[in-house]
Amino acid sequence: MIAPLMISFLFWLGACAQPVADPACVDSPQLFGTPTEATGLGTDECAPTCTSCAAGPWTQPVYTAADFADWRAWSLLDPPAALTTDPYLQPAPEAPDDDAVCAMVPSGATYRLQDYPTEAAALAAGAEVTHFGVCGLCSSLVDLAVYAETPDLTEPVRACGLESMNGDISELTACIAAIGFTPACASVWAYNTLNTRDACLSECLEYLDAPYNEPDGSLNPCLQCDEDESGAVFLAVAGRTRRNTGLASSMCRPCSEVRPLVHAYGPPGSASGS
Repeated sequence: MIAPLMISFLFWLGACAQPVADPACVDSPQLFGTPTEATGLGTDECAPTCTSCAAGPWTQPVYTAADFADWRAWSLLDPPAALTTDPYLQPAPEAPDDDAVCAMVPSGATYRLQDYPTEAAALAAGAEVTHFGVCGLCSSLVDLAVYAETPDLTEPVRACGLESMNGDISELTACIAAIGFTPACASVWAYNTLNTRDACLSECLEYLDAPYNEPDGSLNPCLQCDEDESGAVFLAVAGRTRRNTGLASSMCRPCSEVRPLVHAYGPPGSASGS
């Protein structure tokens, strides 16, 4: 019975344990997130609001199905290819510059992704910042839509684990892609999952059914192990995480790990996206 449980928790991890972003807000007693029954915290302890940020209090906007449809309607030029080798077997990547951003550069109904040294540089060039840090395999607007519309990916990723019990990387990637992620983004999630299996098996079997957050707000030992062992490589390769994108998830986080950002691209060819 260990094999299906092991694969199940692996995909659960990929949905939540991501590396820390450059501080832009100050911690407060209330954490940032959208708690569910699986979180282990209530709305008085965790909410999609940070009260002390560089520009003042900030609350994540409420994005709708119309927003997700608009984002998916954009066509990305030169999309990245899916991984064919394990990034966790490569030399440790360098952390991106704290001020760097990944921005979408619109052109009619299409866009390309480009790194800029600062948010101000991106805006001056007529680009729209889509996340902080450099661009990667999960930087597309399609992947943004998946993150934004599904704060807790537990159920679909657990289903992927049960369908891919042999651990074949192509099967894992295809299953994650079927959730809605692009093939490139799905591939880094799959490798992240396998790396966490190897590094955190004992912790994650023990805490398989535990709430995501401990009573003091910290992550449970399984999720913390995933972040410690797999987070840096994921950030370097994926580019986008929910925290550096200004999105709350069912894993509640300190506000110092969140980068406030509003996504308002509009439909392809609209005034807000041209």
